[in-house]
Amino acid sequence: MHIEPGIVEGVKITLSYATAAGAVGYAAKLALSTVNRHDRLIALGLRSALTTLLVFCFFQVLPHFPVGVSEVHFILGATLFLMFGAGPAAIGLAMGLLMQGVFFAPADLPQYGMNVTTLLVPLLLVDNLARRLIPANTAYVDVSYRQALALSTAYQGGVVAWVAFWAFYGQGFGAENLAQIGTFGAAYMLVVVAEPLLDVAILALAKSLHQLSGSRVFNERLYHAAGA
Repeated sequence: MHIEPGIVEGVKITLSYATAAGAVGYAAKLALSTVNRHDRLIALGLRSALTTLLVFCFFQVLPHFPVGVSEVHFILGATLFLMFGAGPAAIGLAMGLLMQGVFFAPADLPQYGMNVTTLLVPLLLVDNLARRLIPANTAYVDVSYRQALALSTAYQGGVVAWVAFWAFYGQGFGAENLAQIGTFGAAYMLVVVAEPLLDVAILALAKSLHQLSGSRVFNERLYHAAGA
């Protein structure tokens, strides 16, 4: 989902600063909502550090391929949300992306505002969708494949939509640009198919490790229903 350099240039890139500021601000609000007891600041720090490391590995270590106007990555945004919560997942996505750019892809740093928007806004969508889709009496380790598919599809669909927006915004609606966007979207559908399977597999592993249910590392909702 890294927007290729040159897609959005000049004064147009200013918009990405505004969208990134809004996304980061809302994500910060979600993160601060985690800190509602004296011990939650430690939990937020642990989860954010872990998600940052994971996101860095997702971008830098896992296979990724340039396709059309962007790159195809396994981001596992829905998994990060379910395992660690919206706030830590948002921090991890923003910081992991920044680390990858600083240390390995400095050419991507001018596009950071666009890329962080593309990652965070779909995560906020997943946060709202999960509230409606997953009953309060259901722990996240007990979500069905159908629910995991819905969350993952929402996240990946949001990524594709934002990539398409930036490409249209920067390069217009010419035939070549349409073809490049279509190629990227088609390639990303493979991720939409594969990631829910990974989501369910990771949640099944977490369920088998029930002794971790009291750990500060994971989102409380992972093992316990809301309000339990």
